[in-house]
This record gives sequence, C-alpha cells and structure tokens, in this order.
Amino acid sequence: MTLRCAVLDDYQCVALSVADWSSLKDEVEVVTFHEHLATEEERALALADFDIVVTLRERVAFPASLLARLPRLRLLVASGMRNSVIDFDAAKRQGIAVCGTTSSSTAPVELTWALLLGLARGIVPESQALRGGGRWQTGLGADLYGRRLGLLGLGKIGSRVAQVGLAFGMEVLAWSQNLTQARAEEVGVGRAASKEELLGCCDFVSIHLALGDRTRGLVGADEFTLMRSSSYLVNTSRAAIVDQGALLHALHTGAIAGAAVDVFDIEPLPAGHPMRTAPRLLATPHLGYVSRANYESYYGQAVENIVAFLAGSPLRRLG
Repeated sequence: MTLRCAVLDDYQCVALSVADWSSLKDEVEVVTFHEHLATEEERALALADFDIVVTLRERVAFPASLLARLPRLRLLVASGMRNSVIDFDAAKRQGIAVCGTTSSSTAPVELTWALLLGLARGIVPESQALRGGGRWQTGLGADLYGRRLGLLGLGKIGSRVAQVGLAFGMEVLAWSQNLTQARAEEVGVGRAASKEELLGCCDFVSIHLALGDRTRGLVGADEFTLMRSSSYLVNTSRAAIVDQGALLHALHTGAIAGAAVDVFDIEPLPAGHPMRTAPRLLATPHLGYVSRANYESYYGQAVENIVAFLAGSPLRRLG
C-alpha cells in the first residue's frame, strides 16, 4: 500500500524542488500544502488520511488532542532538533515516531543584521519614497559605530550576532538568566548585571533566547519604559518573549525609536492585524530560517528520515 505524506506550510511552493524526493516515489505519495492550516479542526480534517507529516519548525502545534484525531499518522518530521509544540508523550503512546533535521544558524544571524541595518538606516521608507517619486532623502540614519548593542541571549545565534556587532565597531553587552562572566569573556563582550541595566543603556537590543516559562513576556510595558526613546528593538527569536500589546504601545507613543520583528503571536499574520500598520516598525513574515541552503537541508533530511523510517530505523529522533 502506498503511504501518504503531507508537507505543511510550503508557502513558496519549493519543497519538492529543493530536495530529491524520487527515492520515495514507489512507496510514498507526497502532497504539499501551500496555505496554512490555522485551526486544529482544519488540521484534523486535512491530515486524517496521511501516514507521514513534514512540518516546519514550530509553525503547527501537534497536541495530544490533534494526534488522537490522526489515526494513520506514524511519522512526524519537524525541521530543527528542538520543538516545543509537539506532545512527545502523546506521540509515543500512539506509536508515532518524531524526527527532526539539522539546521544552520547562518540564515537567522544574517536576517537579524538585515533587519537591524534596515531599521537603523530607514531603508524601506527611503526606498519607497524614491520609487514613488517623493522626497529625496527623508530622514537621518542611526549610526552603529561607537554605539552599544545589547543582546538578550548569547547562545549559538547571539554569539555570532555579537561578532558582527564588534566588527562594526559597536560595544556589545549581553545578558540572560544563565549567562556567566566566563561565557561573555569567551565571546569578547561585556556582561550586564541585569536585564534592566542592559535595556537602559543600549542603543540597539536584539533578542536571541529560547521561549520558555522564564522568557515568556520577558520584555513588556515596564521594560519599554527603561529603554531610551532613541533605542531600537530587534526580535527574530520568538514573539511571545515580547508582550505584543506593550510593543505596539511603545511604537505608537514613541517610547522607542523603532523595532524590527520577524515573529508574531499569530502566524501567518491576519490581514487587519495592527502589527501590519504600526509606525516605526520594520516587519518580515518569519524569514529567519527561510533560505535556500536551509530548505535544502530541511527537506533533504526529511527525505532521509522517511527513507530510514520505512527501513525500520528512524533517524534524528526527538522527544
């Protein structure tokens, strides 16, 4: 019997072209979904007849309630090697193998700097004015050299962002609950004594933390009052680390000079969502890991995982 494989959230319609799926053609029918399945009901109905599901990172939650409605599901492949929205215990009870894929931190590091630079130099409004025949030079860009970059998180991505900041001649300061002085010195940056100190003294703040109980809502209304009116916030990590209502208020009132975000509480972002029209905001549709090299790795390893599963030896098990 031919198995059925669903590939979710293939927004760009590239999943089948960036990897070689031919090794599965005799055993697996692959179906791609180009529109997001927004609700559990939609997912249950759409995926009920699939044996394998390939999902991108943490875009789609697979709680026990959904897994129970997918009686045929035997393999769930998620990009990345960490996932907080899959109920691994429920999957195990149901006999569902959950596997991941490796990924590179290069793409999110590059996007972080694309957003920070675009925000600092007003690239989007200047380009729009130019293309629309408007004013020639509409604002003054913010300098990086000699300014202070604050990093919330100094892990794999944060440390690489730090190196770029140092190359720009910035003073780099970092903080997280677990950051040690030894780790800060290893990367070559300063260590803030507290989150409050970092927010209050930095010109640019970039977030590079995993989402968890200690980081959810880490930056809220109180934190925005600590930041300078000339400072900028960049979030390419997880939306829930920043209180979205507090961020919108800070942008509308001018409490901060601007923000750049790649992540949102609701994804895809609804057409009328206030984040689409907020002032002082540079926003991108969760492009952090969306690069050709990463997609080639994701989908190529997804195929490897499926082949290994069919052979009875699943690769890269999660949970």
